[in-house]
Amino acid sequence: MPAPLRLLAEFLGTAVLVMAVVGSGLLGQALSADLGVVILINQLATVMILGVLVALLMPVSGAHINPAVTLVMAIRREISPGLAVGYVLVQLAGGVFGTVVAHVMFERQVLEFSTNDRLSLGTFVGEVVATAGLLALILTAVYQQRSHLLPLLVPAWIGAAFFFTSSTSFANPAVALGRMFTDSFSGIAPGSVTGFIGAQVVGALLAIVLVLPFAQAHKKEVS
Repeated sequence: MPAPLRLLAEFLGTAVLVMAVVGSGLLGQALSADLGVVILINQLATVMILGVLVALLMPVSGAHINPAVTLVMAIRREISPGLAVGYVLVQLAGGVFGTVVAHVMFERQVLEFSTNDRLSLGTFVGEVVATAGLLALILTAVYQQRSHLLPLLVPAWIGAAFFFTSSTSFANPAVALGRMFTDSFSGIAPGSVTGFIGAQVVGALLAIVLVLPFAQAHKKEVS
């Protein structure tokens, strides 16, 4: 697939993902004052759109739609450094654009800074766990040659981690950046974004370390 089309797919995919996250949060707030209901609406929309995006974009760009995924694939030399930089840039831009579209749909100010301070030791650890788990399952599916299952595995992990991690499983720097620009349920304050992204990078690198021994053992067994 030509590089421009791969970059376009990553931009649009990330934009749609963040649009779904922010838009479902806005709708949830409008429908109910019950925080549990809002969280459930937000989680269901996120899980369903992830399954659609991964299934449709895997043949086009690999369906990274996440700078943490691109970082790991670049370290593994499955994507060139130049293309990896391009992926990250369009993913970050797509994250912001997704918030813009969601705000336009719900007739809010196009961009606004969140006041929702989410960073603490607990949420930092939660983001490490969420991101490490996400990348570990992707790497495991790849070395086991089960990549065809990723449209099910990725949303399943994020959906579960949404409820068992204290951070509600952002696990994606582009999502964190996009959510910085909505002062709504889905938002994250600018002061928390750097910590979340740091946790996501740590989680991504941890996944490589955790999966490597299993991947090497698997390679020896099949060789």
